[in-house]
Amino acid sequence: MQEFFPLKKIAFLSDYIPRRCGIATFAASLCEAISAQFPQTDCLVAAINDTPKGYDYPPEVHFEIDEQNPLSYRHAAEFFNLNNVDVVSIQHEFGIYGGETGEFILGFLKALEIPSIVTLHTILKEPNKKQHSIIQQLDHYCERFIVMTEKGKEFLETIYGVSSKKIDIIAHGVLDVPFVDSNLFKERFHVEGKTVLLSFGLLSPNKGLEYVIKALPSILQKNPQVVYLIVGETHPHHLGRHGETYREELINLARECGVTDHVVFHNNFVSTEQLREFISAADIYITPYCNEAQICSGTLAYAFGAGKALISTPYWHAQELLSNEHGILVPFKNSEAISDAVNRFLADPNLMMAMRKKAWDAGRAMIWPVVAQRYEESFKKARLARSQSAGYAITNKTFSIPPLNLDHLERMTDQTGLLQHATYHIPNLKDAYCVDDNARALILTVLLKHPSKNQKQLEHFADIYLAFLSYAFDFEKCRFRNFMNYEHQWQEAFGSEDSHARAIWATGTILGKSSNQGHRKLCESLFQCGIAPVLKFTSPRSWAFTILGIMEYLPSSEGDCTTRHVGDLLAEKLLHLYYRNTSSDWKWFEPYVTYDNARLSQALISYGSTHPEMLEVGLTSLRWLLQEQLSPKGHFSPIGCHGFWKRDGVKAHFDQQPIEACAMVSACLAAYAATHDSFWKQSTQCCFEWFLGRNDLGLSLYDKKTGGCCDGLLPDRVNGNQGGEALLSFLLARAEMVSL
Repeated sequence: MQEFFPLKKIAFLSDYIPRRCGIATFAASLCEAISAQFPQTDCLVAAINDTPKGYDYPPEVHFEIDEQNPLSYRHAAEFFNLNNVDVVSIQHEFGIYGGETGEFILGFLKALEIPSIVTLHTILKEPNKKQHSIIQQLDHYCERFIVMTEKGKEFLETIYGVSSKKIDIIAHGVLDVPFVDSNLFKERFHVEGKTVLLSFGLLSPNKGLEYVIKALPSILQKNPQVVYLIVGETHPHHLGRHGETYREELINLARECGVTDHVVFHNNFVSTEQLREFISAADIYITPYCNEAQICSGTLAYAFGAGKALISTPYWHAQELLSNEHGILVPFKNSEAISDAVNRFLADPNLMMAMRKKAWDAGRAMIWPVVAQRYEESFKKARLARSQSAGYAITNKTFSIPPLNLDHLERMTDQTGLLQHATYHIPNLKDAYCVDDNARALILTVLLKHPSKNQKQLEHFADIYLAFLSYAFDFEKCRFRNFMNYEHQWQEAFGSEDSHARAIWATGTILGKSSNQGHRKLCESLFQCGIAPVLKFTSPRSWAFTILGIMEYLPSSEGDCTTRHVGDLLAEKLLHLYYRNTSSDWKWFEPYVTYDNARLSQALISYGSTHPEMLEVGLTSLRWLLQEQLSPKGHFSPIGCHGFWKRDGVKAHFDQQPIEACAMVSACLAAYAATHDSFWKQSTQCCFEWFLGRNDLGLSLYDKKTGGCCDGLLPDRVNGNQGGEALLSFLLARAEMVSL
């Protein structure tokens, strides 16, 4: 499976605690387990309210959905979209969502722009037409299904037509409890010295508890120390319609059978910790449900994981879980069979212990930490599925260069300089400014064609960006600083080698292309003072950026032999680096491909007008880099920044950065200028179209409404933030495309 960078934010859609519902408890346990296993991941919940007043939710619930309001579901989807959620985990059962058979969930999915995974808690063998349609629409909108049993997978495939490739089987999570002697816990429930039978969960007539009560007289004849604990309050829906009639029927039945003293009701919704104690105190756990149509039982799973002796009717989940001598199955609605099974266990302690131990051992694969790991794997599969399914409609689409729009450049530029980052299209002041982006922005001001309506604006921008570079330069150390906070305080004594070299590139470009004499004179000073330290730099990209600046500068100052000598030395460094690392299948300067890669090739191509060997290496390396970054469908697919690409390793596919497309556009254009080979002209177009939607997802990173560019291509969507580097990458690439 393609490895993506860690999930940063996971959302859950479900009913949720403190609502009294097994699915609510499941969702809370899953959320807690994922948070514990992956502390770098934020978990947030949209909870379904079945009452107007809602519930006193825990802090992870960030959004509440009115069950019967379809608009509320769409608003929840928009909330997740805006919060840059990576995946959405949906707990599904027809009864917890509004509309006919829970159809309002479909409105949520239609508005959702994020990969989604549905955990099915109910899978009907004989659905009605509406229920069948809803599952099929879930299949259409969602990337994956999670079921808890093999039977569930079988039903999804054969009844609903879901591809087996979309289905993961992940068991219901269970508490991680030790294999203990139940006698250690009985005192707290006042059943010390007793043999404890236990059933727990929300009470309703389909639970079949009456058949256990009817079995007690036969059990007590042989095992008079037995007591039966019935733990749980009446199901809220049954309580609302019928009150406590079922519980009262059970109490009356116990009286009629003469076993009142052996049946203990705990009429409350127990916490997870209380549940742990009840299970630990039990000797035998019983689920006497009345029909087979139950695809999953959380209560049975919990008892199984705790290593209890298990007796159950053969509903679907029990058939799977209790196979291979993990427990005893009894017929539906058969008190005699229940009494025989209990007495069999109590008459044969070795059998009882053997089945307990087998269940406990098997349950280690079901504890919540393991389940959380499995869910994380499914989430990653969902993201991969979204990335693989996107973008297929772009093959024959025609892309044209968008009109020039400097709105976002103006938005991101204040009187100090260009701001680094944005939250969506809103400037983010937290990280403020850097030389890297202001150098790129200064280059942009002279690359753009100057229509009259933009000329004054661009001159004003150039003043600001150049003033920032000038202030960043420390004339004593001959080094540019890089990062400045919003309070105008420099964050380091001097910046990185790459940022310094980008500033040299920018000042060289002004000297070569600008007619503004004030700009030229200031840049002459910065360029001449700043170029010498680069000879001591070790970063290949700093060498390349400086070479590009020198090649912009030299046409206007051919007699500057000192600067030309610096260029010669740096170009030789790049050439030697290439020969040191290249091989028959690795035509690159380093043993890894990282960021802004094509600038290395571009530098040698630009310098190669008088150095044929350098030109050849530049073209060879660029052609190799381009071929390694073309998808099978022929569109540009740059190396991702989360892992990059180490020689003999796996290419990181995401997230893809605009700076790579920009560098490739420039390098291919330089190759075309040097060779007049139409291959490079076509490649320039190919790389530029990555911005417009000819990419792995078929999504445009350029935002024509704001004039901005999204920060990257994620596995399943674009990164909605529109920062300075992305903006400049697009505008610089566009400016070069116009000149093509």
